[in-house]
Amino acid sequence: MATTLSSNGTSTNGTGTRPYRKHTLSLLVNNKPGVLIRIALVFARRAYNIDSLVVSPSKDPSFSVMNIVASGDEKVLDQILKQLNKLVDVLHASDRTGQDIIQRELALFKLHCEQDVRSDVLQLAHAMNCEIVEVSEHATILQMTGDTERLDSAHRVFEKYGVEEMIRTGKVLMARGQEITS
Repeated sequence: MATTLSSNGTSTNGTGTRPYRKHTLSLLVNNKPGVLIRIALVFARRAYNIDSLVVSPSKDPSFSVMNIVASGDEKVLDQILKQLNKLVDVLHASDRTGQDIIQRELALFKLHCEQDVRSDVLQLAHAMNCEIVEVSEHATILQMTGDTERLDSAHRVFEKYGVEEMIRTGKVLMARGQEITS
């Protein structure tokens, strides 16, 4: 049975309603075919959806770093972490939620932008530290990086101008100071 999320911050899984929160997981894995599907299957077996996923090579090209964001209760996500750490190709998996880490996402916003509001949109983009990617006759594409809350806030502001399309990456994260992230 799938877990569903409601607008009031609870998840339901068929057995009742429990509070949930987003968890940011960091994994160091072998960089070889089939690893991603085995990790996704761990989530699928527990009926949890992956909200976002970023995979990148590590300093050593034989390994990859995965950042996964998933929403759910701590009990089930603890079980998922235990299962991930049992996989042969997972060297290390940890929940980085609430830790002192740097997190960023990138978003592209395509705004419906007629000539009469274009200068307002461009001034707003400048004030919000957005990069102007493209300006055409009826649309403007903006790029923004930041944490999840900053991008969510920008999306709400841009809605006033008509967001025709938005796409964003998953979280990338790095531990502060000397600590190695994965």
